[in-house]
Amino acid sequence: MKKTHKPKFIFTIGGVLSGVGKGVVSASLGMLLKNRGYKVAVIKIDPYISIDAGTMRPAEHGEVFVTADGGEIDQDLGTYERFMNQPFNKQSNITTGKVYQAVIEKERSFFYQGRDAQFIPDVINQIKEMILSPLTDEDFVIVEIGGTTGDTENLGFLYAAREMAVEYQCQYILVSYVPFLKNVGELKTKPTQHAVTQLRSTGISPDFIITRNEIPLDPPRKENIAKRCFIPISHVIDNPDVKTIYQVPLTLEAANLPKLLLKGFDLPCPTPKISSWIKFIDNLQNSPKTVNVGLIGKYLKHGDAQHQDVYVSVIEAIKHASGNLNVKPNIITINSEDIEIKGAKFLDKLKLDAIIIPQGWGSRGTEGKIIAANYARIKKIPYLGLCFGMQLAVIAFARNVAKLKLANSEEIDPRTSYPVIHLMPDQKKYLAKKQYGGTIRLGQWPCQLIDASLVSDSYRQAAKIYNYDYFKPKAGEFTVLERHRHRYEFNNQYKDQLVGAGLIISGISPDGQLVEMVELPRNTHPFYVATQAHPEYQSRISSPHPLFLGLIQASLNQRNS
Repeated sequence: MKKTHKPKFIFTIGGVLSGVGKGVVSASLGMLLKNRGYKVAVIKIDPYISIDAGTMRPAEHGEVFVTADGGEIDQDLGTYERFMNQPFNKQSNITTGKVYQAVIEKERSFFYQGRDAQFIPDVINQIKEMILSPLTDEDFVIVEIGGTTGDTENLGFLYAAREMAVEYQCQYILVSYVPFLKNVGELKTKPTQHAVTQLRSTGISPDFIITRNEIPLDPPRKENIAKRCFIPISHVIDNPDVKTIYQVPLTLEAANLPKLLLKGFDLPCPTPKISSWIKFIDNLQNSPKTVNVGLIGKYLKHGDAQHQDVYVSVIEAIKHASGNLNVKPNIITINSEDIEIKGAKFLDKLKLDAIIIPQGWGSRGTEGKIIAANYARIKKIPYLGLCFGMQLAVIAFARNVAKLKLANSEEIDPRTSYPVIHLMPDQKKYLAKKQYGGTIRLGQWPCQLIDASLVSDSYRQAAKIYNYDYFKPKAGEFTVLERHRHRYEFNNQYKDQLVGAGLIISGISPDGQLVEMVELPRNTHPFYVATQAHPEYQSRISSPHPLFLGLIQASLNQRNS
């Protein structure tokens, strides 16, 4: 697809190993360019053959981020949205699966006029078409290519990135890990040199190398990389570990990366407007006030490793609310299976100010989460349940307050006597045909809030300070737009019984069929809210989500009472 508008492209490519922070670098660069007045799009390329990330194991792949239009995408899209304060759509993610699916569909429809459909040029052309198709009038397009140079599955994307330079102005950034060997006390640059050699074999020479390392890169190592990789020493940008990822834009700014990039494109470099960003970081790191937030999950380990990426949007939403309220959060990750073994008394030792139960699937570890949801109710600890966390809060309430002792979800126990959470009716046909990918309730959906509820007050109070594009109250109605990713729902057959026992249904779908938010009365609990949605996906530094703000504020109030 040929575009009349000619954006400039910046390709971010990985070297040595994955997981070194290409997504944060891409998001940081996008934020710095946007705050200089440029219009920026970001595209994430994932080389796996899967169509999307929807069916992948969280403990192995990390969080699945959901876009407003229902895309199930790599967590880097969430980083882009949070840093750049703008939404992206499912077209902002390209996978090998999507590319080959499109090529095969074209071949089946005689698009290639009977000739062979081949890797070159057809797969390469398809990749370029997919990069260009979502663009409108952007000044810059940052394209992050997942994995590393040298990966076989990346070759097509690297060839496409090289060919883009024939028609468009392009610059290439290699983000490369520089290991520190403790036994010799030295950073080693040889892996980066090899990564550059592999990248050059595809026809791409990096314009910049961003080094990732545990300690800052010293001048001799920096000079060595510049000489051996044929770039100016000023184009070797050191990006060592920092206390928070929100410092990365400041690191890149201090190293003059935006200025050097814009100079390469022969464009002006205005001063960025980032004072509020700096203030947020200062609040987050230096506030004298703290809150202990217990994040109770089931995907905290993968093998012997402690997994950091499964609940990344939830963790960042906690930080957004805390930083804006000038409080430092101490996020304590708790394995729900430990609660099953040790019981609720295990939580007493942690001195939690707030409890969050996030998303999840299946039966493993659910009893520990149900214990925790009930513990938060009894101990009057501010509680926020997200998606699965709402479902388990409903189960805890049904068992312990409504006296439905065997209450459960059909997902956890298909034979439960009291299925207070059940499979959504329209989902049955998909499961019968084993159609799992892309069939659940996805994307942004409206929710009508009950007036004078805790959730409606939380949205209203936050809206006085922050601008929310998903919160548009009108006369006579109060509707919010929240993102979803679920297959099971509140069972309306138990609505009257649970409401009669004291549960407040504070948010419903406009047709009245789906329970979207529940809470406990304010005179019985300071803040006990649960939502079927994923509010964490829409939280930003400049507009923290109202429910997270409400949780953290309630925690502070409890401490001061």
